[in-house]
Amino acid sequence: MSDAYAIILRDRGIVEVAGPDAASFLQGLITNDIAKVDAQNAIYAALLTPQGKIIYDFLIVAVANGFFLDCGRACAGDLANRLRKYKLRAKVTVTDRSSEFAVVALSLDGPALHDVPDPRLPKIGRRAVIPIVGIESHLQTSGYALRPESDYQARRLAMGIPDSALDIPPETFFPLDCNFEELNGVDFAKGCYVGQELTARMKHRATARKRLLPVSAATSLPPAGTAIKRDGIEIGELRGAIGANGMALVRLDRLGSATDATAESMSIKVGRPSYPLILAKEEPE
Repeated sequence: MSDAYAIILRDRGIVEVAGPDAASFLQGLITNDIAKVDAQNAIYAALLTPQGKIIYDFLIVAVANGFFLDCGRACAGDLANRLRKYKLRAKVTVTDRSSEFAVVALSLDGPALHDVPDPRLPKIGRRAVIPIVGIESHLQTSGYALRPESDYQARRLAMGIPDSALDIPPETFFPLDCNFEELNGVDFAKGCYVGQELTARMKHRATARKRLLPVSAATSLPPAGTAIKRDGIEIGELRGAIGANGMALVRLDRLGSATDATAESMSIKVGRPSYPLILAKEEPE
């Protein structure tokens, strides 16, 4: 019996960017290189403010005549509107297709469904965009057992992969603080894009000392924004949590090699993601 499983990510939406200028249009806006996207490969990327802060992040997959941006469902409409403001004379259309397509997380094994490896961390599984109509029966007849979205969230948190809707408030954090380099979300060799100058400066001057790290507690974690302290010194803040597990933005130079901290007098454990952090030389290993 196959162990292949599928998880419908109902909190994800789809924005389509299509037309003859779709690739060049996106290339001038996003943190990653659109030339890496093809039928077998997706990319992780973000749209930044001119000051280099993340507005929204997304995964990009190739489709006929353009690309699908796999983004937080709640932000899909706003993302589409923001992209349209950059159109000028570009021959592109930008359409919110969230009511037509769903994002599905697939196990590493199982029949192909025009899927791609998750570009952030391939071991989390594969990803596919599938028409919503009849999606459950389609997945089951294709050989997949359906699992609840909570299984995906638990696996994501265990690996230290942030979720944009929970962990990255718009226009607040810089991409390098949110593990974009570690999760293959920024290309330092591509040409200019909105917010590129500050992102490159943070990389080359080694000024990014914060990272999103997995955290856990014995009971449900406090809300996002709660200060995290160690020995009375603030070292970061909690971000999104699902019960007793979540993510936190932490100053690595203040955390050091410690794993214990507090949040509203609650004892918490500060973990490390399942991928290596890219640290400046003066920061603790």
